[in-house]
This record gives sequence, C-alpha cells and structure tokens, in this order.
Amino acid sequence: MDILLVEDDERIVEFVRRGLKAEGYNVDVARTGQEATTLGTAAAYQLIILDRKLPDLTGLEVCERLRAGLIDTPILMLTAMDTVQDKVTGLRSGADDYMTKPFSFEELLARIEALMRRRGGGLKAEPKELRIADLVLNQETHEVRRGNQLIDLTPKEFALLESFMRAPGKVLSRTRILEQVWGYSADPMTNVVDVYVRQLRRKIDEGYDHKLLKTVRGYGYKLDASRESDVIAQDGAEA
Repeated sequence: MDILLVEDDERIVEFVRRGLKAEGYNVDVARTGQEATTLGTAAAYQLIILDRKLPDLTGLEVCERLRAGLIDTPILMLTAMDTVQDKVTGLRSGADDYMTKPFSFEELLARIEALMRRRGGGLKAEPKELRIADLVLNQETHEVRRGNQLIDLTPKEFALLESFMRAPGKVLSRTRILEQVWGYSADPMTNVVDVYVRQLRRKIDEGYDHKLLKTVRGYGYKLDASRESDVIAQDGAEA
C-alpha cells in the first residue's frame, strides 16, 4: 500500500516512515503543503497522513485543495491542536480522521487499518516476501536468505537491500538511496552508500556465480536477476 506522509518535522518523518516500512507499506514524504498538493493530485495513494502545520500552506488548505480537485484518498490529519473545535475544523476541511500529537505508533497503525477497512481496501497490498532469483527478503520476520543460506544483515543493510528489492532491475542513484535509507538529513557528499553497498554485496553475492547486486558506472546501483556481466565500479568511483 502506498502512503503519502506530509510532515516537516524530520524526527516524526523518520519515526513514522521507518515504522510503516517495517510493516510493509511504501511511504513517500512531502515536507511542504505545495509538494503535498502536487503529489496527492498526481499519484494514486491509498492514504495521506497530513500534518496540520506546514511551512507554507496549512494542512487544512491542503485538504481543501485535494477535495476540491475531487481527490477522495483517505486523509488522516496529525496535529498538536487538540480542542474539540480544532478536530471539527479538521474533519470539516475534508479529513477522514484526526490524530493528536504526541501519538504512539500502535495507535497510528490501528487508525490506518481502520481507515482501510472503512474504505474496503486491504490492509497491505504487497506480499510479505520480496524475491529476486534465489534471494528472498521477508518483511515480517526480517530474515534474508539466498537459497537455503540465512544471511545476517544489520538494520541498515536490510533497509538498503529492501530498497533494491522493491525496484528490481531499476538503477538507484546514491541520492535516491540516501533519501530512502538514511533520510534527507544525510550528507550527499558522504561515501556511506558505497561502503554499505560493498558490505551488502559481500554478504549476498560472495561465493555465488550468479551476481545480483550490480554497479552501473555514472548512474548508481541495481539489483538485477539477469546474468549479464556485472559492471563493477572501483571503490570510491562515481556511480
């Protein structure tokens, strides 16, 4: 299930995105009202989690614009404003549910599931397991296997592999990987992506004739089940 998270507080972004990804959801992030309006109108999300206070537009204005554009995606509004009138105003602007900060992740998850039941959609549209060739990642147990071999990954290595397995055969740039795995706060000049890709490659490819994690010089990296020759960049080379 694809969720749009509209929030400018980086701590909340990382908390919610990490938790929802662990539950098997795809999460895109908008940090301004204008970006939220654009993404919410252009993309087919199953749910929008919308902060009421944003740097440009308010959450109320975003909600009203989406509804005026006939976007009927369920909207869960988040806010520290907790009076009855605040809640009424949020619901009348077009939100389907209203949740006050601070909140527990368990409550957020329960409200998401309730909104999906109300809409008649499944809780999770994607499978618990991601598979490329004989490499299998279980999003529920966080186990990774290649053939019959269990592979021990750190949380960051798991998140990196998950990003690749969600986009099989697609080249992911360093910038895209930094955003998905480390968040926008990561320094784009760091070589952390190269370091982790090398570590991941050793764990999932070393000792196997069929190499899956490939480097495309000048572009980035991809996880590909084809048996084409690997294009391995030198350590630290631009990719």
